[in-house]
Amino acid sequence: MHKLLTLATDGSLISTFTDPELQEPYGVHITPAGQLIVCAVSSQTVIQVNRDGNKKPATIASKKDGVIKPVSVCCNKSIQQIIVGLKDYNKIIVMELQ
Repeated sequence: MHKLLTLATDGSLISTFTDPELQEPYGVHITPAGQLIVCAVSSQTVIQVNRDGNKKPATIASKKDGVIKPVSVCCNKSIQQIIVGLKDYNKIIVMELQ
């Protein structure tokens, strides 16, 4: 499945998001502003999805940035960094927020 479902706290469906860069979504982080950061293992990208779960404002990282099979992500706004964990590599990538 290559889609992201956004659910309300009662379990009802808010939105369904699909994108070519969302192949095998895995790890998700919700920022304090409510935006989603999603790892896509097969497309080897980390994307940002708006708080409504229906638009992609940005691709945060991709294979050209060293992201290979991303499976976990965490955003720390206080130090302006995103940390991405990679599957099969026992490695993390730390990126500065722009």
